[in-house]
Amino acid sequence: MKKAFRIASEIATGIAATATLLAGRAMGLSVTEGAEAARADGMPTELIGDNGIFNRITSLILMIIGAVSVIMLIFGGFRYVVSGGDAKKVADAKNTILYAIIGLVISLLAYAIVRFVIQTFVGSTPTWMP
Repeated sequence: MKKAFRIASEIATGIAATATLLAGRAMGLSVTEGAEAARADGMPTELIGDNGIFNRITSLILMIIGAVSVIMLIFGGFRYVVSGGDAKKVADAKNTILYAIIGLVISLLAYAIVRFVIQTFVGSTPTWMP
């Protein structure tokens, strides 16, 4: 019974896939035309470029990483101030500050690397980069 159900589901999947392909051919859309038809108003048309999706995503991620690093730096400083001289709390606060600074440096290096790669391969500076 399970074997018959599996065979029937495979046949149905094949028929559905064939019908989908034939419907796409009947509409006469190429891949580029189909992608253009699916694009909403205001969406960028480029993946990489001055206003591309890659640049927007990279900008957002780097901004979030930088903000989290600064917040953790402030939090570590607050922990250091209220540690009250306890050696364990002071060490934890110093570690928080150290790791926040490392995170900030890594985010700045990532920004520089992304900028370098985009300028090298695309040949233009994105609008979100000075």
